[in-house]
Parts: sequence; structure tokens; C-alpha cells
Amino acid sequence: MRTGLRQASLLPIRDSEKVCRYFEKQFELADAIKLPMFLHMRAAAEDFCEILELNKHRFRAGVAHSFTGSAEDRDRLLLFSNLFIGVNGCSLKSAENLEVVRGIPIDRIMIETDSPYCEIKSTHAGMGFVNSLWPSKKKEKYDQECIVKGRNEPCLVREVLEVVSGCHGLEDIDHLSEIFYHNTCRVFFPHDLDSAADALLASGHDTKRSN
Repeated sequence: MRTGLRQASLLPIRDSEKVCRYFEKQFELADAIKLPMFLHMRAAAEDFCEILELNKHRFRAGVAHSFTGSAEDRDRLLLFSNLFIGVNGCSLKSAENLEVVRGIPIDRIMIETDSPYCEIKSTHAGMGFVNSLWPSKKKEKYDQECIVKGRNEPCLVREVLEVVSGCHGLEDIDHLSEIFYHNTCRVFFPHDLDSAADALLASGHDTKRSN
């Protein structure tokens, strides 16, 4: 289930308290229906982590998605053993962002696009690690063989993978993608964490090598 806090500290005290109170109630709901948490944190790390600490027993696992925080924010989130950090184009804009991502352990990262937003742009520091490009056209000239210009598409998660791989200095991008796949399954699809899923991945890699 999706919930989160955005700049709660910038709201009037009464409104901030209300937002935090209702954020905490989401954990009661997660506990009742036994769903993982898809969390959003933007400029609200102190309140966010305080509420997580009080409610960490109420959710099995979750991800703080579209992470754009500081190294200090990252380290606070990593203290929660059942929480992963989601990375997309918004997480990879500046050299400082890349340094923060470099400090996230691989087994605690999920990659995402947050489509149709948060694409990796040519002005982003992460673009230097991008190797995969797709032809694009304006939406008025739609072509199913192209992505829509200016719109983040699901296939562009490959670019996020390439940037994270570059940040961490890892060359085996296929193995890294397997790790991120398993990280995601551990939270959202635990039934897929079996030998059948591993075999499917291996089969895909064998096919790629044979072509």
C-alpha cells in the first residue's frame, strides 16, 4: 500500500500534526491487511523515520521509493532492516545524488522509473553512465516502435540499472539485475523467490548469449 510524508516540517504545526497522525494510521491498516509498504519521503526525514521507528513492527517490509535524500537520510533509512530504498532518475540528478546512491548496499536497492515522470535527463550527472538509448517521437507523431519524447517509459528502467551499476563500479549488469529482481520479490512477490524464477532468469540470459 502506498503512503508517505512530503515536507511535513514546512506545514503549519496543526496541519503537520494531522498529516503525521494520518500517516501513522496507514501502518495500522498495513498491519491489518498484511501488505508491504510503498513509501514516499520528501524533505520529511525526521518525522518519517520517527513514525517508522514507532511502527516498524506493523509492516513486514517496504520501500522508500524515489529517494532523493541526503547521505544522512539514507543512513537513517538503512537502520530499518525491513526497508529498501527505491532509485529512479530523480535520485540520479547531481554528483551528490550519485555519491549517496553509491553508499546504498546493493541488497537494499530497488530500481524504478516512476513513469511517466523522473526520467534521466541529459543534464543529470547519472547520464554519463547510460549506454542504452531508444528512438523517440513527439506524442503527436506516435510510433509504436518509439518511446514518447519527454515521457518516462517503463523500458527506461534499464538506464537506471546502468547508472546504479556505474556508481557502484560493477561490470556484470545482468547479475546486478538479478539481485534487484530478488530484492523486489522479497518485498512484493515473495512467492516468486523460488527455483522456478531463478530458472526463468537463467533461461533468459542463456538465450541472450546464444543470439
